[in-house]
Amino acid sequence: MLRTTIERRLSDTHARLVRARGELAILDEQLHVVTEIEDDTRLRSLVSETPVAAKEHDEASRHAAAMQRSRAALAETIAELERRQAELLDRLGSPSA
Repeated sequence: MLRTTIERRLSDTHARLVRARGELAILDEQLHVVTEIEDDTRLRSLVSETPVAAKEHDEASRHAAAMQRSRAALAETIAELERRQAELLDRLGSPSA
């Protein structure tokens, strides 16, 4: 593969990695808030023992679980981009590049 092609792919991968890490930071902040809401609704559900409170807790739990799955998927994307970046750097550093 030509050196310029590797450099272009490396630049693209780096840009995608920076964006994904930014998204992860935002998602972590949002997940923290959603987890606090889930904890709060759980306590209200335990104290009030009403169907409405139980339903609110169930909804908050589902929302938190969905966000955790999104976070896991984004973390996997970041790991894949890091692997790709390492491969490209190895190719760039090899004598045949």
